[in-house]
Amino acid sequence: MTTVQAIVPTLNGGKYVRQLGQHWSHKLDVAFEGDRATIRFPDAIALLDPDADAIAVSISGEDAATVERLKDVVSKHLDRFAFREAPLAYDWH
Repeated sequence: MTTVQAIVPTLNGGKYVRQLGQHWSHKLDVAFEGDRATIRFPDAIALLDPDADAIAVSISGEDAATVERLKDVVSKHLDRFAFREAPLAYDWH
């Protein structure tokens, strides 16, 4: 299992996470708990947990290649919803 995490600074994290989760809920299993979203991809899970000034993003998958691919997918989709302040800063580790 490979996991990467990033803290993404934004004052609108709750809004972006809700929009992204609703967007993906048509094709993926998405669960909300307040503003927090758990998104189940076929081979990985993304957790997006916003607070007042950032979104904590965690992606876990079976292999590093899948996680690397999903880093790009998640960041590009978040940037679409955050178009007024995009690109957001992703410091993956």
